[in-house]
Parts: sequence; C-alpha cells; structure tokens
Amino acid sequence: MQTPMHRRPIASRRTLMALLPIAALLSACAGLPFGQPLNVNVVGLEPLAGQGIEGRFLVKLRVQNPNEQALDYDGVSIELDVRGSRLASGVSDVRGSVPRFGEAVLEVPVSVPVSAMVRQALGFATGDRSRVDYRLRGRLAGTAFGGVSFSSSGELTLPAGLGGTASQ
Repeated sequence: MQTPMHRRPIASRRTLMALLPIAALLSACAGLPFGQPLNVNVVGLEPLAGQGIEGRFLVKLRVQNPNEQALDYDGVSIELDVRGSRLASGVSDVRGSVPRFGEAVLEVPVSVPVSAMVRQALGFATGDRSRVDYRLRGRLAGTAFGGVSFSSSGELTLPAGLGGTASQ
C-alpha cells in the first residue's frame, strides 16, 4: 500500500509537466522585440496621382527599433488625424526588417478623401492657424504574433506667412 507521500510527487510531476509548456511559451514571448515601443515619425510626403478628386500622397516613415531584436514586418497600415479628424489612411504590402537598435524608412501610399480636405480647410479657416496638432497611428504586420502597433502625436507650428498671423 502506498502512502500519500508517494502520491504527492506523482501529482507534482503531472502539474509540472502541464505547466512546462506554458512556461516555455511565456519565456518565448518575453524574448519578442516588443519590449520598448517603436519610434515612428513622418519624414517625407510626396504627391501621387489620384482618382477623381481624392488626394494621394506617398508618406515616408522613419521607424526606429530601440529593442535588442530585429523586427520583421510584412505589411503596414497607417491613419493620420489632423486637428482631431481623420485626414488620410493607407496600407502597403511592403516587407522588410527593422534592425535591432536600428532604423528603416518605409513608404506608404495614403488617400485623402475630398470630405476630409473640405473639413480640414474649414477648420483651418475658422480655427487657430498658427498650430496644427496631429496623430499618426499604425501597425507593422508581423510574420508572427500579429505585428506591432505604433502611435505618434504632436503639434506643428506653422511659419507666420503660411498660417499664422504676420507681425506688423
């Protein structure tokens, strides 16, 4: 007849065997390059041919990876809000890698619907013309675990002759 002492190690081994795959998965997730958020900034904007009266632009993004592992991506999507309203959105099936502690420039074509252009023009005409706040959101689709989301926001101060009131 076995004593309860002999059964306890068997139960502990079963528990250990059941928890081992979970521990392995969690340790694998800890090694993913998503430790620090990506730094993403707009570094260029070029006009593209549009359809009808929509605006099309090629947005160039500088993506900085402050992590210890390279980030492989397979596609990117972005949304750009200006003055609290959606101005543009775009997607690209670009594929590549951002090196560990490195950076890469990605190009994403975006569309600006005429309704967004009108809304922004009216807001610019009736609001503060010296500053423009923006928010960029997006996602680098990953080859594993769904990818990495990013967000960047700020405020641009326009030159006095462009939008602000000129001093006299």
